[in-house]
Amino acid sequence: MNASMPELKRCFETAGFTDVRTILSSGNVAFGARMKSPDAIARRAQDAMAAGLDRTFGTFVRPATHLQELVESDPFAAFDLPRSGKRIVTFLRQPPEPGVTLPIERDGARILKVVAAEVLACYVPGDKGPAFMRLLERTFGTDITTRTLDTVRKCASA
Repeated sequence: MNASMPELKRCFETAGFTDVRTILSSGNVAFGARMKSPDAIARRAQDAMAAGLDRTFGTFVRPATHLQELVESDPFAAFDLPRSGKRIVTFLRQPPEPGVTLPIERDGARILKVVAAEVLACYVPGDKGPAFMRLLERTFGTDITTRTLDTVRKCASA
């Protein structure tokens, strides 16, 4: 169950975040914060959601400058990807342990590269449903969140 974007925005404003904007309807929130630590900001955001929504959602914090640099680096340019392929970025809490050999492919989904605590992947929509999510979760666990590159671009410019 997703949160209502106006309610989510209100939670962040009540918690003291500034310039709060929700992006699309997928739980992306851009805001200003005095705290510098992404972990501290995530805890504060989760506390705000618990108080204002009676539940929390997994919270992944990235500075806008980080997202802008990621998008501007054209991270998928080095890969030969199909035109119909959806370029996605999966956010991890921290960089993964070494040992994952990439690329990994299955059912039209490819995990291409890990950059810090982000995973670049691509999938071709097909009849097997969200095979890319199963592949990502098997490789990196379920405490992740995934966005299309277009959504990351919108968050970076918000």
